Amino acid sequence: MKRACLLFSALLAGLLISQNPLRAEEGKWETLFNGRDLVGWVAVHEVDFVVTNGNLHLVKGMGWLRTEKQYKDFVFEAEWRALVPQYDSGFFIRAGLAGSPWPDGGWQVNLLGAALGGLVKGTKTIVPAETPPAPLNKWVKFRLEARGKQLTLDVDGERAWQFDQFDPEKGYLGIQAENKAFEFRNIRIRELAPTEK
Repeated sequence: MKRACLLFSALLAGLLISQNPLRAEEGKWETLFNGRDLVGWVAVHEVDFVVTNGNLHLVKGMGWLRTEKQYKDFVFEAEWRALVPQYDSGFFIRAGLAGSPWPDGGWQVNLLGAALGGLVKGTKTIVPAETPPAPLNKWVKFRLEARGKQLTLDVDGERAWQFDQFDPEKGYLGIQAENKAFEFRNIRIRELAPTEK
């Protein structure tokens, strides 16, 4: 009897997941960096990114590396580490292509040591950084979730902030280059079903 109940529960759970497209879609992770080459990425302006020991290595340049594809709602995860003092970089979210060396008015989660994790639009700070600077060569995990106008950041599993006026509907994800060496790994995305208006 107990085994029959467990089997029924498992079948019911499977049925509920298959009937809920949001849950089914949210379960699929896509690797954005394969650890071997830059397939799926496009260099914008003068940047030098290479693959070293399975990591995406930002060597130098003033520009950014963007995804080939645009995204709407998603969960994005990446690990990064700074390799030089006074480090500065960032993750662009739902960015457009206009602008040089970086997207005009682009939204960015900062990897500047003195403003780590802050949310910036163009050059204006929107959400101040409260995350302390990370030591050199220490891997840090960022998790960004964009759902409609809501954007959240988790740093190493802890919620850093939530913002509810994120206005671009879709765009590219990117890594900013500001002539400071970084490495990135475990870059992946999980697209989400559109939020209801």
